[in-house]
Amino acid sequence: MKAAEQKITVHVQKDLLRRAQKASKAGVTDTVRKGLQLLAARDAYDQLLKMEGKLKISIDLDELRKDR
Repeated sequence: MKAAEQKITVHVQKDLLRRAQKASKAGVTDTVRKGLQLLAARDAYDQLLKMEGKLKISIDLDELRKDR
């Protein structure tokens, strides 16, 4: 199932868009999408970092290696 989409209009500096497109090697739409995905991923990563030390996970590495 395709995710819902929303059409947007944004005003950006030409140089910023040019540099972003060069870095992403993509057109305007894909560059904006990639930028939004990176921001969302960074937020998720920041939330995970806040949880550091708060979860107790016991893993027996020797037992995990036996499954290989």
